[in-house]
Order: sequence, then C-alpha cells, then structure tokens
Amino acid sequence: MGRIRPRFIKRAAVEVMRKYTTELSIDYEHNKGFLEDVIEVPSTKVRNRIVGYVTTLKKIEEREKLS
Repeated sequence: MGRIRPRFIKRAAVEVMRKYTTELSIDYEHNKGFLEDVIEVPSTKVRNRIVGYVTTLKKIEEREKLS
C-alpha cells in the first residue's frame, strides 16, 4: 500500500490545479519553482508534498488524454 496523503494536501493541490492548470506540467521541478512564487506555504515539507500531489494529478490527466 502507498502512503496516505492528508486531506489538506489534497485540497490545496486540487485548488492549485483549478487555478493554474495551464501553467503546470508533469515535471516536478518545474511545478516546484512555479508554486514557490504562487502559493504561500508554512514549510518546505508541506510545499513539496503539495507539489508532488499536483504532479501526480497532472500525470493522471495526461494518461487520460492519451487513452
């Protein structure tokens, strides 16, 4: 089984996806740099978890487009 993400991470990631879906990509480093400027997060660890989930959601979105 995978790691479980807290609800606040998922909520923040979905909100970011709604607002900035065209600026985000499937590249973690690109998303991290972009979100660093866009959202204010209390810690680096929380920011990285949000960015990781956003990247995962974008990858899922890309796979759905291809099929």
